[in-house]
Amino acid sequence: MVQKSTPIAVCGSLTPDQVRILREHGTERPGSSPLNHEKRPGQYRCAGCGNPLFTADTKYESGSGWPSFFDVLPGAIEERRDISHGMIRVEVLCANCQGHLGHVFPDGPPPTGLRYCMNGLVLDFQPEDSASSGAI
Repeated sequence: MVQKSTPIAVCGSLTPDQVRILREHGTERPGSSPLNHEKRPGQYRCAGCGNPLFTADTKYESGSGWPSFFDVLPGAIEERRDISHGMIRVEVLCANCQGHLGHVFPDGPPPTGLRYCMNGLVLDFQPEDSASSGAI
């Protein structure tokens, strides 16, 4: 069996589920991410490379079952047309490591009207207070 080569070494140590999502464009089950309930101030980063993606003040409860945001940090992501699964969607990739994060939809709240529907397993939440306390 031939195994696909992926740039995992560039992005650090990933769990098998993170590899499946980031490198193989997988998804997690809706409602399964602990980040769905995260309410603290802070920043969401790519779990593959640490690239800052979202701030907590753009996170909202979309009812989709995945962590959702209405805006992204400038230059943090790239978008690509996704025609898999018999539909046309816009895939969201980390601009730094090209890891698959989720999809963006035009049904979000103001002010952007966008819903960045992300896989929580590939987001690393850094609470705002961790910088001042020295915790990681």
